Amino acid sequence: MGNNQNNGAADLVRARAQLLEGGHPRNPRLDAESLRSALVDLFDLWLTGKGAELGIGPDSGLALIAVGGLGRREMLPFSDLDLVLLHDDVDPARVAEVADQLWYPLWDAHIKLDHSVRTVPQALRVAADDIPAALGMLEARHIVGDADLSNLLIGGVRREWRTGIRSRFDDLIAQTRTRWQRGGEIAHRAEPDLKNGHGGLRDIQLLDALAIAQLTDAMPGLGPEVPGGGLKHAHRRLLDVRTELHRVAGRARDQLRAQDADEIGAALRIGDRFDLARTLSDSARTVSYSVDVGLRTAANALPRRGLARLRRMPVRRPIDEGVVEHAGEVVLARDARPQRDPGLILRVAAASAITGLPMSATTLNRLSEGAPELREPWPKDALNDLLVLLGAGRNAIGVIEALDRTGLWGRLLPEWGAVRDLPPRDAIHTWTVDRHLMETVAYAGAGSTRVARPDLLALGALLHDIGKGRTGDHSVVGAELATHIGRRLGLWPSDVRTLSAIVRYHLLLPDTATRRDLADPATVEHVVTALDGDVQLLELLHTLAEADSLATGPGVWGDWKASLIGDLVRRCRTVMRGDELPAPEPIAPELLAKAAAGGVHVELEPGDGKHTYTVTVIAPDAPGLLSDAAGVLALHSLRVLSAALGVEGASAVDTFVVTPRFGTPPEAGLLRQELIRAMAGDLDPGAVLAKRERDADGPGPGPYAQAQPRVIWSEASAGGVILELRAEDRLGLLTRLAAVFADAEASVRWAKVVTMGSAVVDTFCLDLGPGDSAERRAALERSVLAVVPQPAPKKPEEVGDSAVG
Repeated sequence: MGNNQNNGAADLVRARAQLLEGGHPRNPRLDAESLRSALVDLFDLWLTGKGAELGIGPDSGLALIAVGGLGRREMLPFSDLDLVLLHDDVDPARVAEVADQLWYPLWDAHIKLDHSVRTVPQALRVAADDIPAALGMLEARHIVGDADLSNLLIGGVRREWRTGIRSRFDDLIAQTRTRWQRGGEIAHRAEPDLKNGHGGLRDIQLLDALAIAQLTDAMPGLGPEVPGGGLKHAHRRLLDVRTELHRVAGRARDQLRAQDADEIGAALRIGDRFDLARTLSDSARTVSYSVDVGLRTAANALPRRGLARLRRMPVRRPIDEGVVEHAGEVVLARDARPQRDPGLILRVAAASAITGLPMSATTLNRLSEGAPELREPWPKDALNDLLVLLGAGRNAIGVIEALDRTGLWGRLLPEWGAVRDLPPRDAIHTWTVDRHLMETVAYAGAGSTRVARPDLLALGALLHDIGKGRTGDHSVVGAELATHIGRRLGLWPSDVRTLSAIVRYHLLLPDTATRRDLADPATVEHVVTALDGDVQLLELLHTLAEADSLATGPGVWGDWKASLIGDLVRRCRTVMRGDELPAPEPIAPELLAKAAAGGVHVELEPGDGKHTYTVTVIAPDAPGLLSDAAGVLALHSLRVLSAALGVEGASAVDTFVVTPRFGTPPEAGLLRQELIRAMAGDLDPGAVLAKRERDADGPGPGPYAQAQPRVIWSEASAGGVILELRAEDRLGLLTRLAAVFADAEASVRWAKVVTMGSAVVDTFCLDLGPGDSAERRAALERSVLAVVPQPAPKKPEEVGDSAVG
């Protein structure tokens, strides 16, 4: 090697150092994007000049191409230089001489170099055998020499990638998931891997590769209201942070170190390390959502071969009004009109949460572009769909994340903007504030049967930290926000007050239990006074305290903390007023008159909400009537939201508030005919519903619950016993419960049935007759629990884990 060659590479290094240094009038500091552009120009210029010096010209049979960062025009300060020297019908000695004179100056100048020397067929074979190599060559760019030779390789790699993607897709997915497991979630790592983590730069390159394979769009649309500016902006932000990371570290680095975060945030004019963390979380979550959509879209777009080509197109299965399942995704029905249906967003979200199927990106975009704002207060069916979503356990997290990344969640809950991607201020918290709220909702679902108001528990879990990111005590600020939100949702004034109190006092129990003497009567009096003696609020805060702790991070909830809070709650309960006993709803006078006249009557009237109706059934009281009536409603896809069941003389008077799962309800006359058939034994609603549920769920064990169901017994004031069931809903649940009571010869005197989202709180006043005993109640309880959804069996590693309560 001659001195000119060494000096040429040394000049390259000096020029790079000058670009990185900057900061004075003659050499101003370049921002991250300008620096990358200048580095690309610098390396292109050096390589082009060096190639010309070595005779790498248009007709030389040689070509130099760049892959990696230089190929993408994303050259970072200390990125490896990835080069391929192509040759065609050139003397091997000549190729070796050119390669040595090209590589050695770079090595001697300590520039990291990843190089290869190949013919086009050799390079194509490497790309065919090695997915990472193929992904790199998809980004190849001609630098100098025979452009036709470069184009032959670039075109060949892309063509073979498109034609061979079907056979390589599973391996591509497997390698991607392995990379995610190794790199972790960028949005929730204290020191994230910006290149390889989930939501990082490799994922954007993967989207480009899927687009080259013509399986998806490299930059999928996220809707007009996407937070943070969308995928293109997220890509640039990640590149900017990684560029500054190189500049600060003085060498190649992919992992952002905590000690560098303040300096990088300041260099990018973002702010301190917390502001930088928030920016990274937003960008990474946008990329994560986009690549998840891209992979799903690509899988659905893969060409079918063999017998798969002969299969019929996927059927569209109705899920809810205007919502269907198609090709493994939740999509809009053909006749859905987002512009005229503001509740459609939440119906789609609820359907996705309860089925576990992802929402189609196209559907979310349509909703983002066309769905109008919900009027205030929200219609009851919209609130119910929100509760169904929140009651879906961990399924709710992905649904809310998808809504948020497409701008829809912020439209439903504008207050979310202040906590979106907000990083925690202490190391004990694992998640950003918004993700912590979602995690709390999921954990609260497991405790929903421990409270009489699972709907307020779910909403309290969602909003308990909504006051963070603003000036002032977040509990006080959040309580005020919760009041406004509760009114917007259409809650009763008393429920708005309770929701606000949940947010205001969500830290009261854990703070008091761990910092004050529980044996001191003043401690208990402090809590009782703060909660105004409200036992229901105490119950809600107790369950929320556990969910909040579990959602904070490992080790925050354990036996010690659980016992302290439990002891405090027990002491408070002893000095609070007791709960009022349930009582039957009064029967309207006009219904009493019809009941006195006898016969079978079925009336159907519009309810308070757009999609709710009131069905009144009056018929001779007999064992099995409730099961038959509820079964007929379920057979016609009418979901019972609430019910008041009573008896007047020889007639039962049952009033149901129902909502059709889709479409409009049947005529009252048809319901009456079906009820008469069921009462006569010509129709078995329970058997038909069981078959429908089996067909919908497939061969598996059936629907699983988020929470353990509970049965609570008490004595009725006017005789009989009260059985209160707290459980999760399922198809025909009321029918099954009524059948259990009939089989046990337990007469239902009156009942109150309430469905809140996916949770039910059903109260039955039962007459067990002279055979009432503890053994009979235990047997009836077992029968009741046998027909309600149960939690999924724990995995072996979860059994005995005291940390999860």
